[in-house]
Amino acid sequence: MTGKAAEGKAERRGVTAERPRWAPPILQGERMEAGLRLLELDVRRKLDGLLQGNHLGLVPGPGSEPGEARTYQPGDDVRRMDWAVTARTTVPHIRETVADRELETWLVVDLSASLDFGTAACEKRDLVVAAVAAVAHLTGGGGNRIGAVIATGERTVRLPARGGLAHARGLVRQVAETPRAPEGTRGDLAEAVEQLRRPPRRRGLAVVISDFLGPTTWQRPLRALSARHDLVAIEILDPRDIDLPDIGTVVLADPETGRQREVHASALLRKEFGAAAAEHRAEVASAVRRAGGGHLVLRTDSDWIADTVRFVVSRKRRWSGGVA
Repeated sequence: MTGKAAEGKAERRGVTAERPRWAPPILQGERMEAGLRLLELDVRRKLDGLLQGNHLGLVPGPGSEPGEARTYQPGDDVRRMDWAVTARTTVPHIRETVADRELETWLVVDLSASLDFGTAACEKRDLVVAAVAAVAHLTGGGGNRIGAVIATGERTVRLPARGGLAHARGLVRQVAETPRAPEGTRGDLAEAVEQLRRPPRRRGLAVVISDFLGPTTWQRPLRALSARHDLVAIEILDPRDIDLPDIGTVVLADPETGRQREVHASALLRKEFGAAAAEHRAEVASAVRRAGGGHLVLRTDSDWIADTVRFVVSRKRRWSGGVA
């Protein structure tokens, strides 16, 4: 069962009564304005505080200008191998690159119906908005620009890449205020990635934010995207995406097709569900790895700020030749 199954309409929209301190703010209805202000404060205060002493950013060095060669370290991107130096020294070397003065970041934001779901501290949709805010903060400043392709399955909105704090705030707000897709509307992540690829853009950073559930038809366009841009894939997960609890008889609903099915959550079914979910997650991780991208997993039952910090620090250590 690798489809986008949800445990009934009530659980799709609901979250636990007690929200942990690390949970992203609720961004719905009358709470939208206050929630956006709180989210910005959380991102600025917590990311800056936890990353103190580390250069902020998701692109810690690579760019389009050639730099110095250094000895290859396990985990380095083999696409940066310097074969001329390797041949002269008989020791594998890679070519460092100098970051461009201005970085252009593009987001592919998946807001299909399967993201309107959450059983822990928040909905997956709330984590998408939080991830967008974090990327905007980590890549902002210095003349950098950020744009987005927002896809719900019902429609796709393209926001041009521009610089400045006002534009970044407007982009986060646009994502948060994007209307939910009607139930039964199927999303198409592959098409959203293709829309970012064409027309070709200057080399920069591409960030794909999705739960990556359903068919993996996005693998080929993702590899094509990474051939021109540095790639980061942010996978948004809820515990019920990977584990079916012992809750007896339950109605499972696929929000992207509208199909429903009543099943009994037997031990065998839960085991098969968990195995299928683990296999799908492994396939997603493998596809991102083959594309040469970074892979950040954010969960509705985990501290998303701490997970983001660990990812950024690990990414910088890997690029600098240290142990991740």
